[in-house]
Amino acid sequence: MQKALICIDYTNDFVASDGRLTCGEPGRKIEDAVVQLAETFIKNKDYVVFAVDAHDIDDSYHPETRLFPPHNVKGTSGKALYGKLETLYQEHEHNSHVYYMEKTRYSAFAGTNLELKLRERGIKELHLIGVCTDICVLHTAVDAYNKGFDLVIHQNAVASFNPDGHDWALSHFANTLGASVSD
Repeated sequence: MQKALICIDYTNDFVASDGRLTCGEPGRKIEDAVVQLAETFIKNKDYVVFAVDAHDIDDSYHPETRLFPPHNVKGTSGKALYGKLETLYQEHEHNSHVYYMEKTRYSAFAGTNLELKLRERGIKELHLIGVCTDICVLHTAVDAYNKGFDLVIHQNAVASFNPDGHDWALSHFANTLGASVSD
């Protein structure tokens, strides 16, 4: 079965201690797992997607403007992949099986060509990692489920600034979306 890894929003603004909307230490604790999974998928020539939140400064029409401080603003270091993941991406950005995409909503599918990219490659199984478990990872998982993809959530490679939301989302993935939740 063709599979893909979708690494969601693992950026400076969501992970670094000085990030604009950081999930803090939980996000930094998963760095090794995130990088190891990305390395493994890249080495195996599986499709790897870096789905990164991208916002315009002072976009009063965007719904998140009312909910969160400005984050992942285009042209800022906050939008860059965090730590060792940025280095890994830079080493492999020209590989045909590595895809960096910007998204403007919680789900990596909303308003993007992600589904097209996956379907044209015959991908049926999606492995999700990144942040935040109960926001962007969750919304991407729900959309993927509704589009008929099989899901694997790597619980050691997802994190949130909301511990209760994180735990609820892990349960929801397994019990409502039928996802495999693995280490």
